[in-house]
Amino acid sequence: MIIPYSKQSISKSDIKAVTKVLRSDYLTQGPKVLEFENRINKFVKSRFSVAVNSATSGLHLACLALGLKKGDWLWTSVNSFVASANCGLYCGAKIDLLDIDINDYNISINLLEKKLEEAKKNNKLPKIIIPVHFAGRPCKMREIFRLSKKYHFKIIEDASHALGAKINNKKIGACNFSSMTVFSFHPVKNITTAEGGIVTTNNKFLANKLKILRTHGINKNKKKFLTKNPPPWFFEQVDLGFNYRMNDLEGALGISQLVKLNFFIKKRNQIANFYQKKLKDLPIILPSKDKNILNCYHLFPIRINIENSKKIRLKLFNFFKKKNIFVNVHYIPIHYHPYYAKMGFKRKDYPNLEKYYGSVMSLPIFPDIKKTQLEKIIKYLKIFFKKHKK
Repeated sequence: MIIPYSKQSISKSDIKAVTKVLRSDYLTQGPKVLEFENRINKFVKSRFSVAVNSATSGLHLACLALGLKKGDWLWTSVNSFVASANCGLYCGAKIDLLDIDINDYNISINLLEKKLEEAKKNNKLPKIIIPVHFAGRPCKMREIFRLSKKYHFKIIEDASHALGAKINNKKIGACNFSSMTVFSFHPVKNITTAEGGIVTTNNKFLANKLKILRTHGINKNKKKFLTKNPPPWFFEQVDLGFNYRMNDLEGALGISQLVKLNFFIKKRNQIANFYQKKLKDLPIILPSKDKNILNCYHLFPIRINIENSKKIRLKLFNFFKKKNIFVNVHYIPIHYHPYYAKMGFKRKDYPNLEKYYGSVMSLPIFPDIKKTQLEKIIKYLKIFFKKHKK
């Protein structure tokens, strides 16, 4: 039996919720998306939510809503999926990448501050910074927010991994230290809508801008029409938007899944604690803990802590594959991809990332994983490292 690194958890109630929509009058642009948005607001304590068809769409719209354009700079973490940077390129902006803190794998605050000081001297300060809450562990948002006030940039949180995570008992998505937060509902995330995402904000103007942009730039509010005495079927395109809507099938699945999110996070933390207890004597570096943070463990990254870690990791990866255990590596650094490499990024400029990427591997973690499967993973890790002690 195959053990994936992650997978969705779908119940009979989820299937029933989606089937009910299939039998309804609306498959899209119906009531379920609005209901899902309202429930997300209540869950994360935000004022507004705008559901979209992917987190990538959400990041793109968030950048547009903040007016990112050609000539502007967007900075994000080098340790992320390419969508965190692509959203800036979609707007014509220039991209720069930030090295990570070797302890939590999020943006290094010290290195960020140094980079901002240098950028100010060269008149290349970013318009937007996108911190990425990697693996479900929140970034140091208060510190990033402090720097935003000093250097006048806007913040969009890429919380694709972090729905339900908390800092000092406040949920990611409340936008206490950002303009907007973007979540993903891809099947491997903490809840799923199959595909889909959502943007949360406390700014009414931004929320309205996002809603217009996700539907072709079309306005249907007659009070805001520029056309006088329009016929009853009329609407106006007021901006260049996109078809980035979430449909009602996805909204219904999201509503059903959200009910179980706290349980899912509890399960993920139990699995993480099990790994922490059983693997502490192996030559690996386990995810660090912080009493002020609730990590929702979208991923469980370990680092091989012996000489020639790159070679050992490849052997371990293939060893697991033969046992039908499909571990993964998150992520291929953004500047390793040919599209970004040609922009002139140098690997030596990201020493913490190099140390991390040369040794990291994501172990399976998802709510439906069985204890026998976890024990199998741990057993094979111990067998492997018994043969590779140095």
